[in-house]
Amino acid sequence: MNDLFQINGNESTIFMSLLAMAVATVLSIIITKIYQITFTGERYSQNFVHTIIIMSVVVSVVMNVVSGNAGVAFGLFAVFSLIRFRSAVTDAKDIAYIFFGLSVGMTSGLYQFDLAIILTIFASILFYILYKLDYGKGKDTQILKVTVPENLNHENLLEDVFSQFTLHHSLRQVETTNLGTMIMYTYAIRSKSETKDKDLLDRIREKNANLKVSLTYLENQQ
Repeated sequence: MNDLFQINGNESTIFMSLLAMAVATVLSIIITKIYQITFTGERYSQNFVHTIIIMSVVVSVVMNVVSGNAGVAFGLFAVFSLIRFRSAVTDAKDIAYIFFGLSVGMTSGLYQFDLAIILTIFASILFYILYKLDYGKGKDTQILKVTVPENLNHENLLEDVFSQFTLHHSLRQVETTNLGTMIMYTYAIRSKSETKDKDLLDRIREKNANLKVSLTYLENQQ
């Protein structure tokens, strides 16, 4: 029984495997806490949070099994290559957290506990700093819909407004409305940082005879 709690050369023991799983669990919990703090969407998935923890622990065991055995390693990774997520990961930052958890699990499984702890602390601080500084934040893309009377001279009607208030604009759709008496233009725009939505809408209403104007925000594509 004593042999189970000792390391003989490079052979892993049950004690070290349990220790690796425990370290991976604690560090992955820290990772998910940082994920919850820095999450910027409407609502994060509890299942995703649980998945990071579970994957970290499982990978720590896998690394323990395959260490020093190249044949087993290739076999296991071939099996893992068949696994697919049931839900597509749409946020690039979520993918970073998945790899974060996997890396911690791998280093823990190789008994590099000091490296796993350093990685967790350093990367967590980095994620938090990037979140607090809002680093790389760009102006959100907006969908602008403008209704104009059919008899209004609408060619280049809003060019001066776009030049003043936007960094970029492109016409996406033109359609008739109100039994063909009006035309609705749909634009994708990116406003200047100093632009206020009300000022933009007020200027457009001066141009389109004070008809309906709508502005919808889209999330930045990461």
